[in-house]
Amino acid sequence: MNAYDKITPEGTRDLLFEECEAVKNAEHALNEVFRSRGYHEVVTPGMEFFDVFNKPGADFAPESLYKLIDSKGRLLVMRPDSTMPIARLVGTRLKDLPKPLRLFYNQPVYRTAKRLTGRSDEQMQTGIELIGAASIRSDLEVLVTAVESLKSCGVRHYRLEIGHIGIFQQLISSLEVPDQTRETIRSLIEGKNYPALGDLLDALPGESARLLRRLPRLFGGAEVLEEAAELFAENQQIMEIISYLKNLYADLLQFGSAEHFLIDLSLVQHNNYYTGVVFLGYTEGSGEAVLSGGRYDHLLSSFGIDYPAIGFGVDIDAVAQNRLREGVSLSQPALLVHAEMGYYAKGLQYTQKCIVGGEICEYSTFETEEEARAYAVKKHIPQLAVVGECIKLIDLTEGGTL
Repeated sequence: MNAYDKITPEGTRDLLFEECEAVKNAEHALNEVFRSRGYHEVVTPGMEFFDVFNKPGADFAPESLYKLIDSKGRLLVMRPDSTMPIARLVGTRLKDLPKPLRLFYNQPVYRTAKRLTGRSDEQMQTGIELIGAASIRSDLEVLVTAVESLKSCGVRHYRLEIGHIGIFQQLISSLEVPDQTRETIRSLIEGKNYPALGDLLDALPGESARLLRRLPRLFGGAEVLEEAAELFAENQQIMEIISYLKNLYADLLQFGSAEHFLIDLSLVQHNNYYTGVVFLGYTEGSGEAVLSGGRYDHLLSSFGIDYPAIGFGVDIDAVAQNRLREGVSLSQPALLVHAEMGYYAKGLQYTQKCIVGGEICEYSTFETEEEARAYAVKKHIPQLAVVGECIKLIDLTEGGTL
C-alpha cells in the first residue's frame, strides 16, 4: 500500500496558481535589479559533497542537512546554503577572472526547519555575492541593492536592521568559557532573551560579560551608536567599528527615511563565517526576516583563494506570500478563442495574433460554442471569439455588448 503517495514530505508543500505567479514575478523583479547592476547569474548543483559545508566557520548542524550517498559511497547533501557553493565555484572555475566578481543566484536550498515556525525545509532563494571588494563602498552598494530588491517586489513597508559581528567577536573572545557556553551566549543575545542572558553572564567575571549583557538593548536609530560610543569608549577596536557604522548609516539615510534603517548591535548570526557588517530585512506582516546577509572576508580562503566578500539572500517564498497578502491576483485570460469545425488552424492563428498583440488568450478545446461559452463564464473570461468563415466577438461581461 502506498501510504505516502498523496502527501508531500514534512517541510515541503505544493505551490498553486497565484502562489506560482507571485514567486515567478518576485524572481523576475529581483533578477532585473541584479542584472542592471552588473551581476551575472550562476547556478550550482542541488547536491554537493558534504565537504563543501564542513569548513571552519560554516556552522551547519549535521542534523539540519538532507544527506545522500552517491554510487561510490561518498556523502552528499542537498544544498543548504548558496554562499558556500559559490565560494567553491569562485575558488575553482572563476579564480582567474578579474575582481571584483558580481554574481547572483536563483535556486532552492534545503535545510530542516524547526517545526511550528512556519518555515519550509525547501526555500527558494535569490541573492548576490560581491567578491573581491572590501570597503565602505562595497558594503554600501550591497545594502542599497538589498533595499532596491525589496522595493522591486512591491514591498512598501520594509525595515533593514544593520549590525556588525566584530563587536560581539571582540567581547566574546576575552571570555574564558567553553565553546558551548559561547554558543549559548550568542543564541541568547540573538533571541534578545534578557533574563536568561543576565543569569548566565552574572556568573562570569570581567567587563566583557557586563558589556555583552547590554548588546540586545542596543537597538534603534542613530542614537544607538552614540550610546555604544559611550559604552565602549575604552575599546579602540570597537570604537573603530562604531565609527564605520556611523558613516555607513549616514550614507544609507540618503536612500530612505530613518524608519527604514535601524541599528541592531545584537545581530550575531548563527553562521560563523561573517566577519563584518551584517543585516536583516523585514517586511510588514512577516515575523521572520525575508532577507539576510553580511560580510565574510575569510570564507574563500578555505577554498584556496583569499578574497573579501559580502552578499545577501532573499527568501522568495516569504516575499511572494507578502504580495499575496496584499491581494495580488492571478493573471486571467482576456479572451477565449473557439474555432468552428474545419477552422481549427485559423482559430490557432487568430489566437497567436492576439497573443502577439499583448493579450492573454486561451484556445478552446470544446466541441460546441455553447460549451466554450459556459466555460468562459465559469472562469470569468470576459470575451469569446468564435472563429469560422468570419470571426465573431462575444462580450461575456454582465450587460456587455460588442
